[in-house]
Order: sequence, then C-alpha cells, then structure tokens
Amino acid sequence: MSTETKARGARKLRKGVVVSKSGAKTVKVAVSYRERHPIYGKIVTRTKNYHVHDEADDAKVGDTVTIMETRPLSATKRWRIVK
Repeated sequence: MSTETKARGARKLRKGVVVSKSGAKTVKVAVSYRERHPIYGKIVTRTKNYHVHDEADDAKVGDTVTIMETRPLSATKRWRIVK
C-alpha cells in the first residue's frame, strides 16, 4: 500500500480495460465483475463503465489500468488512473 493511500484512508480500487478516449485527460474504463443472478442462481458477468481522469494522458484503448476513487473532478469523473 502506498503512503498516499495510507494518508487519505482506504479508497476503492478497480481493474479494467480502457474502451475509449473521451477527450483531453479523460478515458472510459470498463470494469467487469461476476455475480450470482438473484433468481436463477447462475453466475453472470456484468460490466460497468467509469469516466476516469488520466493526468498524464498516455492511456490507449485496450490498456489494462488500475483506477482509484477520488474527489469529484467533473460532472461524471470520480475516479483516476493509478497504474
């Protein structure tokens, strides 16, 4: 755990794939997770898209990235790229 994370407390981390570049310093990241269907019990894969801040602006479509929850940076951005 980095000192940055310790100082600010535990923040949510997710791993996902960059699916599009939305503009300057912004990318859209798809995070997939598996859960049990509430009625049928089958394991299904769900995907959620996040607008993520990319300060260095070097993430490309198809890259696997780790994102961390952060303060609101715009109307839709609440996450930033860590690695």
